Amino acid sequence: MKSFLSLVFFCLALCAGSAAQAQGCVTGGGATVCLTATGTSSNVGLTWTVSGTVTGLQVYRDTDSDANGRSRLAVLSASARSYTDSSAVSGTPYWYWIKFTTASGSFNSNPAATARAGMRNLTSLQLSASMSPGTNMGNSLEAIGGETNWGNPLVNQAIMNGIKAAGFKSIRIPVSWKQYADSNDNISASWMARVTDVVNYARSAGLYTIINIHWDGGWMQPTYAQQATVNARITKFWTQIANNFKTYDDYLLFAGTNEVMVDGDYGTPTVEYYTVQNSFNQTFVNAVRATGGYNASRHLVVQGFNTNIDHTYNFFTVPSDSATKKLMVEVHYYDPYNFTLNDSDTIWQWGSIATSAANTETWANESYVDTQMGKMKSRFIDGLGMPVLMGEYAATARLNVDSSQKYRTYWDQYITKAAFSRGIVPVYWDAGATGNHTSGLFNRSTGAQVYSSLVSTIVNAAK
Repeated sequence: MKSFLSLVFFCLALCAGSAAQAQGCVTGGGATVCLTATGTSSNVGLTWTVSGTVTGLQVYRDTDSDANGRSRLAVLSASARSYTDSSAVSGTPYWYWIKFTTASGSFNSNPAATARAGMRNLTSLQLSASMSPGTNMGNSLEAIGGETNWGNPLVNQAIMNGIKAAGFKSIRIPVSWKQYADSNDNISASWMARVTDVVNYARSAGLYTIINIHWDGGWMQPTYAQQATVNARITKFWTQIANNFKTYDDYLLFAGTNEVMVDGDYGTPTVEYYTVQNSFNQTFVNAVRATGGYNASRHLVVQGFNTNIDHTYNFFTVPSDSATKKLMVEVHYYDPYNFTLNDSDTIWQWGSIATSAANTETWANESYVDTQMGKMKSRFIDGLGMPVLMGEYAATARLNVDSSQKYRTYWDQYITKAAFSRGIVPVYWDAGATGNHTSGLFNRSTGAQVYSSLVSTIVNAAK
C-alpha cells in the first residue's frame, strides 16, 4: 500500500556469513556457564566458559527458542568447552543450550541462536512452501519523515517475536530509501544500519524476511521520459542494499519495487507503462545478481503492474536471470475496495454470509476470489513453476458497524485460504494501528496480539 515479555534479543546478525551470538550467562548450583554459537558455511560451532565446578555437560538444540521439545545432541565430559554441530542445515536458524550438572542439580544455560550460513539448494517454488502465512511491518520503515512519523513506535525485537509466536512464518518489511540518500543516491550509513537492525530482529525471531523499495515518495514512475533516471536509481540503491546483505542466507529475500503505476492512473496500463515497469524488474534483478556472494542465487521478488492480478496476468514479463528458478512474482489483493479500505461504512458486509444487500457489494465475492487466485496459479505456479507472493491483503476493522468483526474475519479467512490452497503465499497487510478503519493485529511495542481470534483465523487458514 502507499498509505501510511518477549525473548532476549538473541541475534545481532543471525544470517550473516559468520554470526557469533554471545549470550548472557546463567548461574546455578555455584557454577556459571556462558554459551556462544557461531554459524559458518560448514557447521555451527559452540563454545562456552565455566566458572565453578560442574560434573557433567549436555548439548541441546531446537529450531525455536522454546526449550520444550528440544533434542539432545551430545553428552560431554565436564571439562569440555566446545562442540561442533555438523548436522545443522544451511540457512536454518537454531537455538542451542548447555545443560550443566553440579552437586546441587541440573541447570540450563541461556539459549544461543545462530544459523549455519549458506544458501540451500531450493527453487523459489520450493522455498515458498514454507513461508505461509506472512504479515507486514507496514507504516514503519517506509514512513515518509521518519520511522515513527506515521504513528508506530520504533520496530523492536518484541514485535518480531510476537509475530513468530502467533504462527506467522514470514515478515515483509516495506522500506523507504530516497529520503535517507544524498543527491547522488548514496544511502546514509545510519539508515542502512537501522534497516539491518530490523532485519536482524526478524531473523532472530526465525522469520523469513522480505525487504523492498516501497513507495518511497513516488519517484518510480513508469514512463519513457523517466525510465533511464529511475533505472539508474534502482541500480544504485539495490547495489548498496544487496552489498550490505550479501552474506545473509536464503531466509532473506529482496523485493524490487512496490505498486508501480503512473500516479493517479488506476486504469489498464498502456504499452508504455507496462513496458517500462517490466524494465524496472529487470534492472533490479541485474543489480542484485551483479553484487555476487549469496546474492548470486538469492530469491528475488518481482511485481506485476501496480500489483494488480489482471494486469500481472496480462502484461508481466519474466525477467531474464542468471540464477535458475530463483524468482517470485508479487501481487496484492484488496477487492472489493469499498469493503476492504474505503472509510465510508456503507459497504460493511461481504460474501455469502451477508444479510443486507444495501451494505454489500455486488461483485468481488467468493467466486471472484477463486477466479483471481486461479489465474495466478495457472499462469505462474502451474505454467512457469514460478511462485506467487500475495504481498498485501487486508480488510480494515469497522468496529462501529460490525463490532464482532464477523465480516472482516470471514473475508480475511477466505482470501487467506483461497491463496494458500493454490500455493500462493498470503502476506497480510498490518499497518500497526488497531482502532476503527485500521488493519493492525498486534501491539507494536510489546508484540501482544490485539485481535487474537483474527490472528488465529488467518494462521489456521494457511494450514
